[in-house]
This record gives sequence, structure tokens and C-alpha cells, in this order.
Amino acid sequence: MMSRQAFLCSLGSLYLSLLFIFLLMDVYARPANNSLLKEKAADGKEENEILPPDHLNGVKMEMDGHLNKEFHQEVFLGKEMEEFEEDSEPRKNRKKLMVIFSKVDINNDKKIGAKEMQRWIMEKTDEHFQEAVEENKMHFRAVDPDGDGHVSWDEYKIKFLASKGFNEKEIAEKIKNNEELKIDEETQEVLDNLKDRWYQADNPPPDLLLNEEEFLSFLHPEHSRGMLKFMVKEIIRDLDQDGDKKLTLSEFISLPVGTVENQQAQDIDDDWVKDRRKEFEEVIDANHDGIVTMEELEEYMDPMNEYNALNEAKQMIAVADENQNHHLELEEILKYSEYFTGSKLMDYARNVHEEF
Repeated sequence: MMSRQAFLCSLGSLYLSLLFIFLLMDVYARPANNSLLKEKAADGKEENEILPPDHLNGVKMEMDGHLNKEFHQEVFLGKEMEEFEEDSEPRKNRKKLMVIFSKVDINNDKKIGAKEMQRWIMEKTDEHFQEAVEENKMHFRAVDPDGDGHVSWDEYKIKFLASKGFNEKEIAEKIKNNEELKIDEETQEVLDNLKDRWYQADNPPPDLLLNEEEFLSFLHPEHSRGMLKFMVKEIIRDLDQDGDKKLTLSEFISLPVGTVENQQAQDIDDDWVKDRRKEFEEVIDANHDGIVTMEELEEYMDPMNEYNALNEAKQMIAVADENQNHHLELEEILKYSEYFTGSKLMDYARNVHEEF
């Protein structure tokens, strides 16, 4: 017969075994890298605040040369884009869209023309600009520790490396004493690119110090004509395969180096090729000569270009203009809501006239 002590010991072992099994079940039931993603998000918060973002709201192309897939929603919804979430109730989103329609329709004729849409696009783009200005104030304070209104390259470099996991005090001391920094090759390459951008944002007379306005140009090149040119140069440098500082269609529809593992993966990405071919031929290549120059790409990238805004307005109308009257009625926008808002509105026509 088992002793009381042996029984309790056996019971304890059974409990630990069960606990271990439950813990394993919990681990495997969760997404494999869920905690890792959270750690990365937390660790990257400061880095995201001081690094130039790849994605610029209201700009047609990403900094890395990818097309901005959310551009239509950004210039139609502005800051209200966040309100149109995938899990939102279709009825609520429908009402929000009706309110937006009434704001765009400034002459109250129950339809939206190209000029009305152009005005709205420019207004929403300016909204993104103002949002970037406000965010820049906060980010500038983060890299201007002494609050003197200017940030040196070394001050920024210290904050950047600290965001990468380096010890901020040690880095600051080494930079102060002109000691060599042991930095991995990838981080050093990013630093070199950032330094080039820093110099470009430093308005004449160059003093290697950025004030708040110059720092805005550093983070958001769309706010400065000079930095917009620099951004275009970077994009062409990444896509231009023969070094002529121009882009052919074949160069433009090729994925940037490092995007995919191999050529086969690129070849099967039909949507990528289709979207970029259409954008190249119908929009960017203004004179349709099969070549995109730096000037053409700059005009395309300029978010405050009124001519581009008008063309965009006409394209957006054409997508949903089912009755071909060159205007958008409310029913058409509701039916094509996913294009304008990223949100599908089911039963879009139900009670439209009663609610509007």
C-alpha cells in the first residue's frame, strides 16, 4: 500500500505534468510570433518616431518605389480613414460615407463632378500635410534633448543608434571622444543613407544643424521641393538598371532588389506587374514616349500638384461612373465603397434615400 508521502509526491508530479501539458497547449494555440511582434512593436516605437517613414500619406508611391495601395482612400477620406475599419458595422460606415458625399458635393446637385472631387482631394492632402507637421513637433522634441531648437547630426545619430539597441550613454561618449563605433554593416548602410538625406534637408547656408522645419523635410520630403527631388533620385537609383537616370517600363515593373527571394517569385506576381504597368503607361509617363524621366516622376510624386489632383479625380470618377455621365451619384459611391474607403458596404442601396 502506497504511503501518504509517496501519494502526495505522485500527486504533485501528476499536477506538474498536467500543468506542463496545458502550458504547451497554450503556446501552440497562440500565433507563433505574436509575442515577438509585440516586442518588436514596443522596441521599434522610438525608432519609428525618428526614422523617415517609408509610407507617406497622400503620396502615390512609397519611399522604396512601391505603389501606395491606399492612396485612393487617403485622398478621399483624409484623417477619417481610420474610422472605416474592417470590423465596423456597414450601416454606420454607409452613413459616414453619405456625410462625406454631401461635403464633396458643394453645389448640392446630388452628384460629384471632377472639379468638386479635385477640390476635395487637395483639401484631404493638405490635411495629411498638417498632420505630419503636428507629429513632427513631437518627434523633433524627442531628438532635441537640450531644447535649443536645433539638432546636430551627432545628436540624431545617438538617438538612432539607441533605438537600435545600442547604449545611448556609451555611444554619446564615444562620439564625443571621436572613438570608433563598432556598428554592423547593415546599420552602417542605413546611417550613411540617412546622413545623405540629412545633408539634403539642411537648407543654405549649410550648418549641419536641422531646425524644426528642416527636420520636417528630413522626415517628410513631400513638404520640400528640394527633398522631393532627392526622394525621386533615390527611387530612380533603386529601379534604374542601366544607369541612365530614366525608367523604362521593364525597369518599373521589376521588383526592387531584395523584395523577393528569386526571379520565379517575381514572375508569378501578376497583380504587381499589372498595377505598375497601368500606372506607368496611363499616369506617370506623361508624354507616352515609353520613358519616365526624373521630371515626370517628380510631378507624379508631388502631392500638391493640382493637375495631378484633377487627373486623379477623373480616374476616381471613372471607376464608379456606371451611367457614364462623368459624375458620381451617391448610389455609385456606395456600390464601389471598397475602392473609396477600403470597406465593403453590404446592401449598399437599402434605405439610401430614407437615410440621406
